[in-house]
Amino acid sequence: MGEKIPTLVLFLCIFSAAVTAEYVRPQPRETLDFPWDRKPSSYPQQVHISLAGEGHKCISWVTDGKSSPSYVEYGTSPGRYDSTAQGESTSYSYLFYSSGKIHHTVIGPLESNTVYFYRCGGEGPEFRLKTPPAEFPVAFAVAVDLCQTGWTKSTLDYIDQCNARPWMVTLGNHKMESIPLIKDGFQSYNARWKMPLEQSGLNLNLYYSSEVAGFHVIMLGSYTTMMTTQITILHQGEGDGMKQAMEPLLYASGVDMVFAGSVHAYERSKRVNTGQPDPCGAVHVSVGNGGNKRCKNPQPEWSVFREASFGHGELKLVNSTHAFWSWHRNDDDEPVRSDQLRITSLESSGCLAEKKHYLRKIFMAPWYWRYGILMPWPIQD
Repeated sequence: MGEKIPTLVLFLCIFSAAVTAEYVRPQPRETLDFPWDRKPSSYPQQVHISLAGEGHKCISWVTDGKSSPSYVEYGTSPGRYDSTAQGESTSYSYLFYSSGKIHHTVIGPLESNTVYFYRCGGEGPEFRLKTPPAEFPVAFAVAVDLCQTGWTKSTLDYIDQCNARPWMVTLGNHKMESIPLIKDGFQSYNARWKMPLEQSGLNLNLYYSSEVAGFHVIMLGSYTTMMTTQITILHQGEGDGMKQAMEPLLYASGVDMVFAGSVHAYERSKRVNTGQPDPCGAVHVSVGNGGNKRCKNPQPEWSVFREASFGHGELKLVNSTHAFWSWHRNDDDEPVRSDQLRITSLESSGCLAEKKHYLRKIFMAPWYWRYGILMPWPIQD
């Protein structure tokens, strides 16, 4: 992890002026083709990392062989592995498709801000990872709706060494199987992406939280019907029901930034609550252009900055009260930082003191089911 990891955040306050980018979106690039390259049955493929609680990481990979072992050897020197961790494996089938053996192995405890080298299943190439620092500063890369185009590759090329950083992901509509009446949805997603649900005290892989260098990260996808109260900081996709249920909680909890995808463009809103400007509300940032191709819509009045560019965002947390957000488009000859803002935590404002009373009113109010979500009854000030 270290300088950049793809995940998202909460509590922040923005100072900025309205800007309209004079920008013409380039033509779509080709869809990438990945021809099948046969590997030995125990060769690790699709290797990726995720957070797994304090001082631990989960290493995930796939093998064609069903008898391949699920252990990881690791250490702080190349080619020297002084620790071994045993994991678990799973597989799934869907209609006429059967997956390979999907391995998940948690390694640790690991030292903070340290490079580790590891090997999966006793063979194959050596990989490396870097653990996050124990305290600020820390930086995050933010990419959504990557798809599988030439712009996707360009985005990931700019996020240097992204394969050595944890990928903290949330679900979207494209992760849901197209025939949900035959099988439960998100079967592939749940099998392949192991998020820290146990460490979050949850029994579902579709939303979770984690601690990174002194602040709390909460992730949720909106394309699920849960019979459970949920907290949203990052969501991917539309959903009037989720907005109605979650926005009062976000507002009362002092959340300052909400990152979302699905809309394939970059956009940063004013600080708003229930669609109206509010100095104590959240700034909404759409980062849905990691590489997918879609149309460009007119800029609405509440938008501070909008640009239909491909790229990724970076959130650099300097300390517990200050951070810096920037948007980097990748469809120029060189990466361009087209939007940026300095951020100050709401901890220093009077908003949080006012919201404590509002938060108590939410939890004391009646709740009811709508859109498959448990919602608080509308609060009257």
